[in-house]
Amino acid sequence: MRADSPRTAVVIGCGTTGTSVALALTAAGVDVTLIDEDRRALDEAVALGAGAAWTAGRPPADLVVVATPPSEVVDTLYSAQSRGLGHVYTDTAGTKEIVAAEAELRGCDLKGYVPGHPLAGPDAHGPAAAGAGRFAGRPWVLCPYETTPDWALETVAALIELCGADRLDLAPHVHDRIVAELSHGPHLVAAALSTRFTDSSAAFLGLAEQGLRDAVRTAGGDPWLWSDVLAHNAGPVADVLDRVAGQLAGPPPSCARATTRRRWSSP
Repeated sequence: MRADSPRTAVVIGCGTTGTSVALALTAAGVDVTLIDEDRRALDEAVALGAGAAWTAGRPPADLVVVATPPSEVVDTLYSAQSRGLGHVYTDTAGTKEIVAAEAELRGCDLKGYVPGHPLAGPDAHGPAAAGAGRFAGRPWVLCPYETTPDWALETVAALIELCGADRLDLAPHVHDRIVAELSHGPHLVAAALSTRFTDSSAAFLGLAEQGLRDAVRTAGGDPWLWSDVLAHNAGPVADVLDRVAGQLAGPPPSCARATTRRRWSSP
């Protein structure tokens, strides 16, 4: 464990991501406590060995991880800082530009806050889908402010290292456009495709090849969480969908036209 690694941590939010972070930190020897308004999710994370339930009166932790949907991050962060839960704070939300801007407008302590996003799913939701190795070898984006001090940045960098992920620093708007292209836009395309088969019979769907199953797989997940993420990244996602619609409405790519000509000219 590096010298600036956290010895104590509080994880707020016991969904798949928060519980996975807690499991990874606990496995690395960090003393982790957990907070979640959903008592069942909290109890399940504790039962998995992710940490102990947080109790009042504990000293401030070295690190607080806010693992909530984007719309809840700033309120949760502001409350946690007001209560003095820790010294350094980060989050795991899938959008960054609005979250980072709202934290500044709300009056959060930006010196101790490093916006972040581990890019590792989720393919499922809830503590049961969590795992200590979920982030191994995966990118973990940080979007520090220009005024972020080195001591806060290094603490969060140590978190990433303990989780086995690879740190990548990006500006918030760059992050949001990248995830719109690679995640949020494709999710909506997959969701639109999957709705075509809502009323299909099991016999009909049994004829589907693996390619179609792969194409619609990303339409799964918690619909409420996805709605929250997409609302926070609406502009970049709309740009992606506009381009996809334009491609579908326009002529086929040259390679497809060539293939079509060859197919129909064959004897």
